[in-house]
Amino acid sequence: MAFPSAGGYTNLPNGNFSPIIYSKKVQKAFRNSSVVEDITNTDYAGEIANMGDSVKIIKEPEITINSYARGTTLATQDLQDVDFTMIVDQSNYFQFALDDIEEAHSHVSFMDLATDRAGFKLRDAFDQDVLGYMSGYSWSGSAWAARTAAAGTKADAAAGNDELLAANKLTQGAFGGSTAANSIPVTAGGGAGALTSPLAVLNRMARLMDAANVDTDGRWIVVDPVFKEILMDEDAKLVNADFGGDSEVRNGRLPGTIRGFRVYQSNNLPYKGTGSGTSAAAGSATNFGVLVAGHDSSVAVADQIAKTESFRSPDTFADIVRGMQLYGRKILRPEGLITANYNLA
Repeated sequence: MAFPSAGGYTNLPNGNFSPIIYSKKVQKAFRNSSVVEDITNTDYAGEIANMGDSVKIIKEPEITINSYARGTTLATQDLQDVDFTMIVDQSNYFQFALDDIEEAHSHVSFMDLATDRAGFKLRDAFDQDVLGYMSGYSWSGSAWAARTAAAGTKADAAAGNDELLAANKLTQGAFGGSTAANSIPVTAGGGAGALTSPLAVLNRMARLMDAANVDTDGRWIVVDPVFKEILMDEDAKLVNADFGGDSEVRNGRLPGTIRGFRVYQSNNLPYKGTGSGTSAAAGSATNFGVLVAGHDSSVAVADQIAKTESFRSPDTFADIVRGMQLYGRKILRPEGLITANYNLA
């Protein structure tokens, strides 16, 4: 009953004169920003969607340059037809039902609400998987784990067409830390004791790309909220254009560029243990976040099927809605993909 009654007052004792009103305005859950579509190469999506479940991508051949002197007999180089194969081998789905009685007596359209939420969750799962793949981690359903040969993917290698390069995985040792395998302790401005500034991390990533002749146009970095905070503490230029016009923060992207990178924020990056902001110690080996930087051409993704359909249930008076996304992802240019394990100092 909504209103209290004085002692001994017995008129309309059950309080049914004051019904509960359900608002038709629904409170929707917050959405993560999707960034994968903006940082990957989708040039091959049409070929996979129309032709089959895989596509071979020919790699640009290497050419040998030789010195020449008068009268030199020229040697003809044989071209190597190295290729990559991107396979559509990842899939996610959803399915739910709404009984006819529930639909008839509901004050809002649960079918539309659930379908909208399911579409977002498919995109979110896609984002999480591809960012993990770029970073060298796989999501097991309850925790991130480094991909290994035993898990069905190739182990880390010094070189290769589809794995991260060992030299491009930045940890504490890359910045003078005593334990090379631990995460990089990061704080605004850096400091003594091998503390590193967020800009120093970006500088190292840019240097590695420069050394590998990665194009300067099309570079990006994806950071988590903790790294974004200390990056903004360090460089106020990142927030100068937060509001208004074409420079407002949209779709996870921060305004402008820094150190040549487009900067995106995502909650779908992999992390170990308690993540980057709650580590037990600076330079932790068990609690850290993972950043990933790259070039638009570094990773290819393609959808083969992304559909939603509805049908009548054969077992009850209900409509069933289901959806599926089938996609593939492939690292094409590992030299243009850099990761960094870090925690908050």
